[in-house]
Amino acid sequence: MRPKIDINKLKHLPTTEEMFVNEYGVKGTVSRDEFDAKSRAWYYAEVLKNARKSAGITQQQLAEKIGKKREYVAMLEKGETDMQLSTFIMISEAVGLKLSLTY
Repeated sequence: MRPKIDINKLKHLPTTEEMFVNEYGVKGTVSRDEFDAKSRAWYYAEVLKNARKSAGITQQQLAEKIGKKREYVAMLEKGETDMQLSTFIMISEAVGLKLSLTY
């Protein structure tokens, strides 16, 4: 049996944007820009980590392929450090991802 949903309660829930504004400020503020940048970094790190795992490559093997230390790869995957575009491209190629830019 499915639980009943109270539509009136749903109407009073904040939107995601309202929660972001509450927590990080409006778009264009320093705190919101920092949050957005960290969110994007986390997202791309997750994409690379999932691709690495799908390719059956360990962090150590990936590190050796790109000439970095395993600890660096682990930090990237946890979102603890920022990566340069060149590193992003090397990792992408090492795990079999194809990058494209659209305009």
